[in-house]
Amino acid sequence: MCKFWTLFLIVLSPVLLFSQVEMDSLLDELDATIDKSEFYHNKKETDINKLRSLLKLTSSNVQKYEIYEKLFGEYRFYQSDSALSYARKSFKIATELKDLIKINTSKLNLASTMGTLGMYKEATDILNKIYIQSTPEIKGTYFGVCSSLYLSMSDYAATVQEKSEYLQLTKKYRDSSYHFYPPTSESFIIHQANKLFEEKKYDETLPLLQNYFKKIKNNNPDKAVVAYLISLAYQLKKDFEQEKKWLIISAISDLQLEKKEYISLRSLAYILYEEGDIDRAYKYTKRTLEDALFCNARLRTFEISKMMPIINEAYQKQNDTNQKQLIVFLVSASILSLFLMVVLVLLFKQMKKLSKAKKEISLANAQFLVLNQELNSFNEKLNETNTTLKEANLVKEIYIGRYMDQCSVYISKLDEYRRKLNVIVNSGKTAELVKAVKSKEFIEVELKEFYHNFDKTFLLLFPNFIEEFNNLLVDNEDIKLKPGELMNTELRIFALIRLGISDSVKIAEFLRYSLSTIYNYRTKLRNKALGPRDEFEVNVMRIGTNK
Repeated sequence: MCKFWTLFLIVLSPVLLFSQVEMDSLLDELDATIDKSEFYHNKKETDINKLRSLLKLTSSNVQKYEIYEKLFGEYRFYQSDSALSYARKSFKIATELKDLIKINTSKLNLASTMGTLGMYKEATDILNKIYIQSTPEIKGTYFGVCSSLYLSMSDYAATVQEKSEYLQLTKKYRDSSYHFYPPTSESFIIHQANKLFEEKKYDETLPLLQNYFKKIKNNNPDKAVVAYLISLAYQLKKDFEQEKKWLIISAISDLQLEKKEYISLRSLAYILYEEGDIDRAYKYTKRTLEDALFCNARLRTFEISKMMPIINEAYQKQNDTNQKQLIVFLVSASILSLFLMVVLVLLFKQMKKLSKAKKEISLANAQFLVLNQELNSFNEKLNETNTTLKEANLVKEIYIGRYMDQCSVYISKLDEYRRKLNVIVNSGKTAELVKAVKSKEFIEVELKEFYHNFDKTFLLLFPNFIEEFNNLLVDNEDIKLKPGELMNTELRIFALIRLGISDSVKIAEFLRYSLSTIYNYRTKLRNKALGPRDEFEVNVMRIGTNK
């Protein structure tokens, strides 16, 4: 019996090793994809700008409708507010064309996006007004949108009864849509898989999805959806390693296509958290929250907000443990240094007694002095590292707190703004509604408050920043603030650099300026530097470090 188990382990070991290597390779690929997020973001923006440029070259309503539909597709899982805007433009053009299929398609796009934004009442109002019998060609899409909407509503249901009713409606519309999709389409495959899920026929679900997955091209958004469904099938089969593998594949596809509304990366983060990989779990959850906020996907933001504090707490505990280990190491290094000093003293005394061994002792003394200097240098570097970690933790704690508070405030203000618009709509004041939608006052007020909060938080962390920054400039070139200002644009640029954000593209996005304007500000202030221009931003990074 013992020989049998020994042979079994010998045979199984290469399989387990290969599985672990494959998993590590996929995780490395996912990490590399996240690190290249700027590349994928720029690629996405380039594709969108190409479509926008086409609008300037056409005056045909038919062509405009097609371009608006493509722009809606680009923004659908990327930025919900923009997707909603282009869906409305498509609906306006379709109405002018008096094309019933285009009109109903645009309405379905509006309802789908409103569901992502949490505008469930508006979405259901639109769906209830669609007479789908007049456009049987898009019945499948209609039932699919209804199914997705009620599924989202079930997640927000206040009672068990409401949740059950929404889930019944979800199943009803999903079953209806099943009959209107082509048998080879992605929608048909997914609905067939969901049906097999309900019947607990997981062994039939997996071949169906995996065979279809092989046919999907890498630039197809459906690739991530199908991979996620495969992971779900493995989860229900209790095969958690395969579940994890397919979640990684799904997340890679989502991120490479710059989709901001997704599930896979969040689900993977929770699995890694349970496995004890806190660094990756925190990194993935943080990225998921950033993408959900960028997309304005309310359901995803709500789901992540429940998980983020748990992982963040674990991440902080791990950091605390690392700091304690660092302190132990520093104490050990100090004891070793003290021991070496004692040895040196003994060697010096022995040198007086042993004149014959003078040369050997002198050589040993020199070697110990070099070693002591290296240890002192290493000790200083460890102290610097500890100081940097403390500063980073302080910045992180304050900014995460402010960030979550700000998110909560913005959600409340958006809800208040939505209610205001709803009141205007219900009162029939169309002109006032158009005026409110076109007005930039709301955005400008929120931006002003956002920058004020940023200035206040930053100066709380670096109270002498402005004074030390001015000390880096030549005489008579000090930055003067207007009454009531905490910081101006020039100071905010270099405040972001002090926080480690040196990429001009990110700074431009944060401050809502063009890239050339940011370059000009940075160049202008480097030219005013008191010391070498190339070292100016390095000196800015040292502000507040007592260096």
